[in-house]
Amino acid sequence: MKIELKMKYISNKFKIALASALLVSQTSCSDFLKENAPSNLTPESFYTIPDHAEAALASVYADLRFMGGGAGIFSSNWQLLEALTGTSTTETAQNSDLNNLYGLVHDGNTAHVVNYWNGLYKVIAQANQVIAKVPPITPMPDAQKKKILGEAKFLRASAYFTAVRLWGDIPLITNPQTASSEDFLPSRAPKEDIYKLIIADLTEAENAGLAWMDASGRVGLAAVKAQLANVYLTMAGFPLSKGASHYKLAADKALEVITYANSNPTVINLFPTYLDVHRESLKNKVEHLFMIQHNTLVAGNPMGNMFPNFKPVTYNGPGGTGSTVPTISFYNSYEKGDLRTKDQEGYFYTTYFTNGNGARFDLGAPYIFKHFNQTANGSFGVAGTRNDNLNVPQIRYAEVLLTFAEAQNEVGGPNQQAYDAFKRIRDRATLTTPALGTYTKDSFREAVWKERWHELCYEQITWFDMVRLRKVFNETTKGFDNFVGHINQSSKQPLQEKHLLLPLGKQEMLNNPNLKPQNPGYPN
Repeated sequence: MKIELKMKYISNKFKIALASALLVSQTSCSDFLKENAPSNLTPESFYTIPDHAEAALASVYADLRFMGGGAGIFSSNWQLLEALTGTSTTETAQNSDLNNLYGLVHDGNTAHVVNYWNGLYKVIAQANQVIAKVPPITPMPDAQKKKILGEAKFLRASAYFTAVRLWGDIPLITNPQTASSEDFLPSRAPKEDIYKLIIADLTEAENAGLAWMDASGRVGLAAVKAQLANVYLTMAGFPLSKGASHYKLAADKALEVITYANSNPTVINLFPTYLDVHRESLKNKVEHLFMIQHNTLVAGNPMGNMFPNFKPVTYNGPGGTGSTVPTISFYNSYEKGDLRTKDQEGYFYTTYFTNGNGARFDLGAPYIFKHFNQTANGSFGVAGTRNDNLNVPQIRYAEVLLTFAEAQNEVGGPNQQAYDAFKRIRDRATLTTPALGTYTKDSFREAVWKERWHELCYEQITWFDMVRLRKVFNETTKGFDNFVGHINQSSKQPLQEKHLLLPLGKQEMLNNPNLKPQNPGYPN
């Protein structure tokens, strides 16, 4: 159970728990429980007091950072879910695995695919430990126990939600495993069973007594409800095709968050500016319903592969990898006047300051500003701190508004509530929105989809929209193509049926023959 977490954003109580977690990782000693040598700690001897439960939960949160882990030269795991979309490309092309993703020729040996599987199942394994071992801890306040279990179930559900969308039928493991476990080499469970667990876990998390928001970075009720809305929206589409009943569930759950936000606009809201989306001082607040926590004391923000290649936009001078940069066609697909494309004000930048804080210079192309930390890298006349403590957003309130707008439209067409949610996204972008009466159900559907592409870009969301909709935004026509046959703008290759799922890792299938058969279209 690895964890190396010591971060400023957590509460004092959570810090104590994290110190305990260091014992579990066998990397350090502590005054706490010093009578037990780290080498003697086991899951059975560790889970004995409430602080152990807090420490174990902290390790699950820490393991979420796998998405920022390295995947070879100039690449990180998170690029898996961006390279496939066609909205980004590379300026360096020095990582063969990343090139294979951009070229749509990835297979079971591709590092990002293997790392994502391993990372997700490590989160699941850690969460299973918490869920199994915390209930017997006595004495322990019931409210604390319930909250920890709710958080662990949210994290397990979220990991399974990602995995089932990427691979389809996958192993369903809900108990801690050892080499002697009966299902140590599990078979793949049907997607329906995975989603049943996801909904059960999120429902329990929803009833765990969580606060609506938690500025420490731990999951809050808003994130749970938003995730449930995402799950129902996905189930309504492909491959489960649950349709109207689940669009209604998605709309209702998203509306719960919107209703609370409308009554508590200082707690949950859209940020007034796009700069606030990547401002360190606003981590885990207002629009950010859930984020992966980063701090340079342990692990700084991992999105640096978005820096342009060998251009002096930071204190490091000419550098950067440019291995995830926007395709020009996607950047140009925004409406004229869309604030999201305005240099250094929206989600892109076309100029910056030499070495972060010097003279302005032209970058020669648009680059992704959404994850650019000006506090760390510098801004005009202000040197950067060189410490990129920015978190990585996972669920924003903007997504909740668009989820509601889409789902409500599917339930009964574009009513006033759906229109208002949709219009809020466009209002912030300073775009004029046609009157409600000008939309049909079909035209409103595509208008909301387009806003999802433009608002939620480069947040590991677009690929999942492509898969559940079986549709892809066409940057040239501004309409939507069928998934199969759409020309991916980074590779200039058409998407195929097989691309709806990732291949299982080759080594994983060798280790566990029960995973066969391989997903369609990929070699065994």
